[in-house]
Amino acid sequence: MQLAELNVGYALYPLDDPRMAGFMDNLDKLNAIAESADGYVWRMKSDSGNATDLDVPGDEQMIANMSVWSDVASLGDYVFNTIHARFYEKRPAWFENMTRHHFVMWWVEDDHIPTFEEAMERLAHLQEHGSSDHAFGWDAVDMTAYRQCEIAAE
Repeated sequence: MQLAELNVGYALYPLDDPRMAGFMDNLDKLNAIAESADGYVWRMKSDSGNATDLDVPGDEQMIANMSVWSDVASLGDYVFNTIHARFYEKRPAWFENMTRHHFVMWWVEDDHIPTFEEAMERLAHLQEHGSSDHAFGWDAVDMTAYRQCEIAAE
């Protein structure tokens, strides 16, 4: 089994707004780090190389990121122990504060590429029922395995 994840959000400004530059100008770098990370399997992307220009069915304002990893540890290492952690901490500058779950993980068969509809169903399940074997968040993971890395300012 492999781990699929979906992360959704609403940008505070249009993606071409200068206030979003700190996020948008670093997507290629963050995606390249993900793709070279141990345990990385696949990520959703358009011809642009990222997913910010993919329409979310039923919600044109939503931005989505979806990927598959070999396991939770690989995803956790990328999220919390690479430069990604700095961007994760800065998300309030670029994205609305979500009052409901906006991130979900679930297990998929090896070589299964999840559909967006599947991912949204898992997110809805997490929102309605909380973490379970069907859909779960970081709250269901032993976070002591991950340290918040200290990354020097560039």
